[in-house]
Amino acid sequence: MTATLQTTNIQNATSSTTNLALDTSGNVTVGSSLTAANNITATSGTVVMASSFLRNKIINGGMQIDQRNAGASLTPNNQYTVDRWYFGNSQSGKFTAQQNAGSVTTAAGFPNYLGFTSTSSYTLLSGDQFYLRQAIEGFNTADLAWGTSSAKSVTLSFVVYSSLSGTFGGVIANSAVGYVYPFTYTIPSTNTWTTVSVTIPGPTAGTWVGATNGVGIYVYFNLGTGTSFSGTPGSWQAAGYTSATGATSVVSTNGATFYITGVQLEVGSVATPFERRQYGQELLLCQRYYEKSFDVNTAPASASASAGAFEFAQQVGASTTQYGPSCKYSVAKRAAATVTFYNWNAAGNQAVNISTAGNTTGLTLRSSQSGTTSYSITFTTPSGTSAGQGLSVMWTADAEL
Repeated sequence: MTATLQTTNIQNATSSTTNLALDTSGNVTVGSSLTAANNITATSGTVVMASSFLRNKIINGGMQIDQRNAGASLTPNNQYTVDRWYFGNSQSGKFTAQQNAGSVTTAAGFPNYLGFTSTSSYTLLSGDQFYLRQAIEGFNTADLAWGTSSAKSVTLSFVVYSSLSGTFGGVIANSAVGYVYPFTYTIPSTNTWTTVSVTIPGPTAGTWVGATNGVGIYVYFNLGTGTSFSGTPGSWQAAGYTSATGATSVVSTNGATFYITGVQLEVGSVATPFERRQYGQELLLCQRYYEKSFDVNTAPASASASAGAFEFAQQVGASTTQYGPSCKYSVAKRAAATVTFYNWNAAGNQAVNISTAGNTTGLTLRSSQSGTTSYSITFTTPSGTSAGQGLSVMWTADAEL
């Protein structure tokens, strides 16, 4: 049996005015106003019937997953902060960053946020850039049909808090950051959570990667950008901008703060409520790009925790080069990952013999046997050991865009 969607007009009982109209796309248009039971009120416009899952193209928009730092403060230098959120900077040491920085009460419904604090009063040079960025994979943006006549508009929404007020900026960009849409938004009051929504028209020009595992879209939030990388907001431009002209520079005020959470990028011109995925679901989405053997709340480091180690049996005697088994990832990676090893018993990147506490040597990744679902290693067994003894190593796998 096939169900057919009918377009229906619902008219006012006392006049010919059409209050509701359902179109073939599943959108409900409100003609004048509608009041229903339980205090549900709609005004003129289109009510978007959002899908229940994965309408948000941003991963970890609620800033709840922090595999690399486990909530610790860091001074980021062109590196990832919480999962999927990369901090770029042209000058080092100008910010500290932390999940749930300081003692600020989070925005309603958001237990986590990512916070930045300026460490000096820095005067921007024309070529300076300080930004927070997420790269969205092409497989997840191809449906937008950007670069064609069918390009769809998107809406970026988020919740932000700053010790500064005024006009702030950001950019939506293609993978080459050569075709961009600078945008601005306003924080009207200091130290107050503000909900922001920005609609970006779909670009009919520019070069976009399509359905691949490359970068489909970059989303930038500016924390201070020089004139060379700032452009007029409100239109698509063939340029390399990462911010909008006139945006407030957080890095220029010592001790200034900028906190953000609830980031959502979705199809359409209406910001729907933030998509709240379960913690386990969000973690799995993050692990396509970065995974570790360490417990979720343990930052990767040598001479630290051993819980979650990759363990396997030594096959031959001491000082013999041999191949280890494959370690399966929890989630297939975007691409073959860069694997880093950690010795939980001492400094270094070698495996530990569980029986003798001796360390292997020559532990390396077997690239020919490592891919998107697992990795394999080769190593030399510790002296004084014998076949059958157990080896153990901690690891991270990075397949970020």
